[in-house]
Amino acid sequence: MEDRELHKRIAKLVAEERELEEGHIGTRVTTEQEQRLREVRAALDQSWDLLRQRRARREFKQDIATTSARPPEIVEGYEQ
Repeated sequence: MEDRELHKRIAKLVAEERELEEGHIGTRVTTEQEQRLREVRAALDQSWDLLRQRRARREFKQDIATTSARPPEIVEGYEQ
């Protein structure tokens, strides 16, 4: 995946996260909406982490092809 595609994915996920957060104002959140919001947030964490990995590898002249998304259990614990 190219960085450009990764940026597009992040933008889509951010928009969906915002929609899920704000779309229920004044109404009750469904179980499905809560689950989807957790999924979107995990995907965002993974995407940002992958982008950071790629940037770091480029900075140190390493092959970016070896980067991959880390599991949500790992990236969700990172401080931002």
